Amino acid sequence: MSNNSPPNSFFSLVKGCEGADSDEVLADNAVVDTGVADSQRAENVDDLNADNAITQSDSVMPHDARRVLVYLMRQGTVMAAQKPKLFELLCRYEAAIRKHLSEVYLQLMLDQKTGVAFVASASYQSNGGVAVEPEAEGNSEEVGDSELDESTTLIPKRTLTLYDTLILLVLRKHYQDRESAGEQKITIDIERLESYLTPFLSITDHASKERKKLVARVKEMVKRKVLSTIRGAEDRYEITPIIRYVVSASFLESVLEEYRVLASQQAGEKPEQGDS
Repeated sequence: MSNNSPPNSFFSLVKGCEGADSDEVLADNAVVDTGVADSQRAENVDDLNADNAITQSDSVMPHDARRVLVYLMRQGTVMAAQKPKLFELLCRYEAAIRKHLSEVYLQLMLDQKTGVAFVASASYQSNGGVAVEPEAEGNSEEVGDSELDESTTLIPKRTLTLYDTLILLVLRKHYQDRESAGEQKITIDIERLESYLTPFLSITDHASKERKKLVARVKEMVKRKVLSTIRGAEDRYEITPIIRYVVSASFLESVLEEYRVLASQQAGEKPEQGDS
């Protein structure tokens, strides 16, 4: 190896054209470098084999179970309609996957009938309404409580806006109605969703019907797996069974009715406020 440049570098290749002497030196160095490289490769292979041996001996989960677990942890959900083979494997290795998730304060929510599985924090509960992640119990002012809470969850808490909540409610209502009518694959387009939201616009910060705002929120729902895109239908989406766990059926009607009353009251107050 030359003292001035590393092997296989651009400068080594250029210097190889300087003359016969330098060619001879480079040739000698190449022999040495090849020997070193072969030795290094052998060591790397041994290290890799050792690492693999450790990995295999330490793992108590079958290969297929680990595949499903990795997908579930990365994507958050597995749906039979989209990934039938993975869903089948998940059901087969349900106990092992549940045990692994419980070690990191997570739980598996699995509904084989509707073909849905997703990961939730150990403290997840439906709470009879929109799914929530409740605050940790105890005195929140206690030193270290927030630190402890953060260290025991891999799923951050999110607070929904009123607009997002309304979207979820009308999606759940549409899903429930179409499911009762016997539909298997329940879809909705932007126009229909927009018409469902129109009566409630007076109680949101979306005073006018701006479709681009709605489309942005719909894309977020797709990201959260509540909706899924349909190939060849740009403005139409399938409502996934995940919506069942986001909004409970028992909670749906009462809350929608409360929002309808509130919206009509605010809509009736607007002319009076304008006159004054």
